[in-house]
Amino acid sequence: MPHKTQIFQVSTLYGAATLAAALDAGLFGPREGARRILLVSNNAAIPETALRLDEMHGYERISGRFDSVISWNEAIRPHHPSSWGPRGNDLPLWQRAFRLAWGIGERDLVELAVESIQVNPARALAAIFSEAALHVYADGLMSYGPTREKLPLTLARRIQRLLHLDLIPGLTPLLLSEFGVEPEVVPDAAFRAVLDEISRDAADDPRLAPVVAERPTAVLLGQYLAAINILSAQEEEDLHVRMLTGAARAGHRSVVFKPHPTAPAGYTAALSKAAADAGVRLTVLDAPLLAETLYHHCAPELVVGCFSTAMVTASAYYDVPIARVGTALVTERLKPYPNSNRVPLAVVDHLVPDLELGESPARIDAAPATLSPLVRAIGFCMQPKTYAELREPTETWLRANLASVPRYYFPELRLTELGLPGSRPQLRAKLQVRRARRVVRRAVRRGAGRK
Repeated sequence: MPHKTQIFQVSTLYGAATLAAALDAGLFGPREGARRILLVSNNAAIPETALRLDEMHGYERISGRFDSVISWNEAIRPHHPSSWGPRGNDLPLWQRAFRLAWGIGERDLVELAVESIQVNPARALAAIFSEAALHVYADGLMSYGPTREKLPLTLARRIQRLLHLDLIPGLTPLLLSEFGVEPEVVPDAAFRAVLDEISRDAADDPRLAPVVAERPTAVLLGQYLAAINILSAQEEEDLHVRMLTGAARAGHRSVVFKPHPTAPAGYTAALSKAAADAGVRLTVLDAPLLAETLYHHCAPELVVGCFSTAMVTASAYYDVPIARVGTALVTERLKPYPNSNRVPLAVVDHLVPDLELGESPARIDAAPATLSPLVRAIGFCMQPKTYAELREPTETWLRANLASVPRYYFPELRLTELGLPGSRPQLRAKLQVRRARRVVRRAVRRGAGRK
């Protein structure tokens, strides 16, 4: 009888924790039923200079759940994990090579658990192990948004399920729903147990001790939006200062800032000055640990962020009130409209109190009835061809609600492009002229090419 090998591809500790919780909950079958490989991918732009997964607290505890750990970066060196994919004719050779290198028998059955099936390295693995059943896991708010790339039907039919955390109870993921892929929740208790395990592993880190000693009542979560060209470096610096100012205005005098792992050191200089001006004691925690570890050891009274998933986990798993800053600005800057950050931003903007407007921080409970129709309307506008069946309900919803929601959810240009309620006739005429000119230019170029 053939043996089974399960390959679990991860690129973040949060994702690895999600998989660990799924394993502990028995969602991948009994431990003795298969050989398990943890395949680690560092997808940073320059992997050699980025923080490695094995440098983070809790990694050893998670990796102990697997029979072996393999570096995908080493396996495909000198190629980059985000850009490399095998040529079609080479697929059998690559599968044979990896089976041999990773000790997988020629007749062994293979199962893949991957993140972000739309892109590499998940797409590359799915192509190489072309007979493998696929399990997709989503470790954050992006699971509630649409599939960002059109998947070949042959690939989509292999996906068994979408594993996700129940961050917003009552909100069903849109991701992969166009193929009838069923979402399956990773149990809250299992995930919280893994987070506690990771937190205990970090208890002796000397960088954590002074933070705990300061007894901060508020945590600020940094995001590195300049790196993906959404904000300028100055705007992102200002965003962090706005978070601190909002926390100070709410009465917090001891604050800890958890920067994004790839944020430049200069970001905290401006924050330190703002803290001094506001009379706030600021501690910067630049250590290789999850924000959830900070919640575990400091028990803050407030977590402030823009649209980080770590904001929502603070509420969902640590019962900490949360507040947002800057979601309107970031949403307005998102380009193109199908940017996969759009739904996470909308979810946070819709549910989480705005600290700068003086709204009281709050915990997120079950999704209100208003959230799902909003998410699906945005999802349709992002990917109208993929979710064509949502056009009619989106039109109905827009007619009834467009006037009462922030216009940055549905820019006039996008509504006009799709011919939806809220379109402007004059703008539609201009778009039609532009399209006609493009058609003419293409026809002229084709004609010139035949000569």
